[in-house]
Amino acid sequence: MSESKGKIAVLTSGGDAPGMNAAIRAVVRTGMARGYEVYGVRRGYNGILNREMDLLTSRDVSEKLQHGGTFLFTARSAEFREEEGKKKAARICKELGIESLIVIGGDGSFTGAKNLSKYGVNVVGIPGTIDLDIAYTEYTIGFDTAVNTAMEAIDRLRETSNSHERCSVVEVMGRSSGYIALWCGIANGAEQIIIPEKFDNNYERLIEQIKLNRESGMTHQVIINAEGIGHSYGLAKQIEEATGIETRATIIGHLQRGGSPTARDRVCASVMGAYAVDVIDQGKRNRLIGYKNGHVYDIDIEEAFKMEKGINEYEYDVAKVLGTKCSYHK
Repeated sequence: MSESKGKIAVLTSGGDAPGMNAAIRAVVRTGMARGYEVYGVRRGYNGILNREMDLLTSRDVSEKLQHGGTFLFTARSAEFREEEGKKKAARICKELGIESLIVIGGDGSFTGAKNLSKYGVNVVGIPGTIDLDIAYTEYTIGFDTAVNTAMEAIDRLRETSNSHERCSVVEVMGRSSGYIALWCGIANGAEQIIIPEKFDNNYERLIEQIKLNRESGMTHQVIINAEGIGHSYGLAKQIEEATGIETRATIIGHLQRGGSPTARDRVCASVMGAYAVDVIDQGKRNRLIGYKNGHVYDIDIEEAFKMEKGINEYEYDVAKVLGTKCSYHK
């Protein structure tokens, strides 16, 4: 057996996202193919602090590709948020001979990685979050599966709303990002979309639009409400009291995080996982992996953190035009 090039560790952190297992599998198998030992860290950054990591083999990641969630588990770590916790994690990585750490997660996970890099640990990030809210990349692992899960649920809700001539307020995930709501709004033909990036808290105008839609002949309506706006049950009650239209609220919630990942999430996760190892093999340090113009690429972590992401204006305008006979405008 040839001598190992070194040790790579991989962890998942923050909220789980369908496709994380595919990314871990790609890291392990590509790492082995490139001559590295790959260790799986259990329970995120907490796992480093508790030294919960094991050498992974090709067999260990077999039959993981099709499953949602993360078999390495994920957890929050109050200790790692403190400066002493970060120093301790870096010290443990050095003691165990971990030369590079691959972090699969969202903005919070990447912040942890960036802080850890300041203590000498080479970090490479793979964007795993259903919210599609990371600025430097056009795609994040889990988004496609989450949108499809929500879309199917909303299709079913629309059918019962039609039967009862009812208004449905459907809350989807997205605390600070409205991309799931926006895409579901377009995919499900929602009459209204309420997202943090665009809503001005003018509920009176929203209710007036619902009245206009009913007067124009709409027997039922679907309103997609992003988690970042929230208060869906209160909004449903407000709409019913103001319009006389029976209104129900449904919060889809964490169903969107689970389930077997779609083909897109499996492929994107696999390609980004493999690319993360290749970046390490090329001697690059402290990079984030993403998609740009449809191709996988890497970017310096400090540069990536300077970027800001807003909603796609054209997609939002399309949603307004297509969603109702009398479009609601901000």
